[in-house]
Amino acid sequence: MQPLVEMRAVRVYFPLQRGEIVRAVDGVDLVLHPSEAVGLVGESGCGKSTLARALLRLLPLTSGEIWFDGQPLHRLSESEIRPLRRQMQMVFQDPMASLNPRMRIGHVLSEPLEVHGLARGRQAWQRAGRLLERVGLSADHLHRYPHEFSGGQRQRIGIARAIATQPRLLVADEPTSALDVSIRAQIHALLRELQREMNMTILFVTHDLHAVRQVCSRVVVMYLGKVVESAPVDQLFTTPAHPYTRALLDSVLEPKPSQARRPRSLPTGDVPTAIRVPPGCRFHTRCPYAQERCRVEEPPLQPVGEGQQVACHYPLISH
Repeated sequence: MQPLVEMRAVRVYFPLQRGEIVRAVDGVDLVLHPSEAVGLVGESGCGKSTLARALLRLLPLTSGEIWFDGQPLHRLSESEIRPLRRQMQMVFQDPMASLNPRMRIGHVLSEPLEVHGLARGRQAWQRAGRLLERVGLSADHLHRYPHEFSGGQRQRIGIARAIATQPRLLVADEPTSALDVSIRAQIHALLRELQREMNMTILFVTHDLHAVRQVCSRVVVMYLGKVVESAPVDQLFTTPAHPYTRALLDSVLEPKPSQARRPRSLPTGDVPTAIRVPPGCRFHTRCPYAQERCRVEEPPLQPVGEGQQVACHYPLISH
């Protein structure tokens, strides 16, 4: 199947005043196929949100290539990218910060329709009302302002705005991290429904592994600017190949600890930063299985099973 998105050796660096460099994303390859939902997971600071924003060209690339439906986004100017914006939309982490507090919701939702020439005037307003109803709100809410809604309702509005142009790619950056648990489940269900109905490709950025299992069919794990593992969601949860992936899974609290599938193996040791990246495998300072080779040689991302890739010299499933 022809990929919808292909990122090749993408790097995003941020220079600091004292001459140091933050290597937020450091040579990432990522492929997204049409109509699939992919989870991008990792600890805070691993570079997942930076990668998501770079994909949409909201952040400049230091190097690398990004292809969207055969179009080289990395070569296009902002004016050349603008027609493609209709096909690529984003749901932001903080819905209140992403909504203009001085605009009524009707104007918030009708604006992208008018900008992209999809509808104008009364027709745009009517479509905005249908968008609200599609995400579980009422068309009567069109005249309200963002501060008159709860956090969950505001995130539904953010989703409605993102799907207004019927995009082919939806990037959801931690869309439920600020919401209550019960509201998170509702938003996850909504994203699943929209993905199926609209045949969208979704890149779901999160640190919530439970959410990944509910929304996604494939998972990509990042650590310190690099992809360390990629696998179908069920396969990753049952047979993680990278020690870091296992540590992430072991950090999730079990409802019944006595029924846990194995003893917990949480990482210890120094936590490096994207400013001072350790040589070799970046996880070796915290890995209980690290050997001398891990400290000097960086492992490539290589297949270890059907649909599963891992960047580890000694993957767990080979033990």
